[in-house]
Amino acid sequence: MYPKAYIDYLVEFHASRDYFECHEILEEYWKEDPPNQRKMYWVGFIQLAVALYHHRRKNTAGAKRLMANSIRILQAEKQAVECLGLDHSRLLELMQSVYEQIETGFSYKSIMLPIKDEKLEEACRVECKKKEYTWGQPSTLTDTFLIDKHRLRDRTDVILEREKEIERRKKSRG
Repeated sequence: MYPKAYIDYLVEFHASRDYFECHEILEEYWKEDPPNQRKMYWVGFIQLAVALYHHRRKNTAGAKRLMANSIRILQAEKQAVECLGLDHSRLLELMQSVYEQIETGFSYKSIMLPIKDEKLEEACRVECKKKEYTWGQPSTLTDTFLIDKHRLRDRTDVILEREKEIERRKKSRG
């Protein structure tokens, strides 16, 4: 059916509104493929979430750039987007509308991606219940951790992984 990571992305996107987590989930999934086989449409969805993260933080330049990139990528990925249970034309209309809102200085507003597969939406709603989330819940604009997660999260795992990678590179060089 659909990859679990994609369902998890949609749950975070539409319920917790944790766009940073959306990025983490899909980037990890995207990296499971060898570099020359990675799917660009996942990058489009990652950038969509990060654009909304920046928009909510009032980083207009970052939000505009990432939304424009996301639109460009997903525009070219109609078949993949449709296979992922979304209405491609409605998605692009929505993204273009958000881009225009960013460009004209409108404040962040939560959006719902146009899911056309009822079974996909139901799977997402089931996951929401498991996590005690509310599907379609607007973003909490007063949650500092949600707004500034990139600065406030525990980075221990990231730092340890970087150190391991540095050691691997040193060993491979001799």
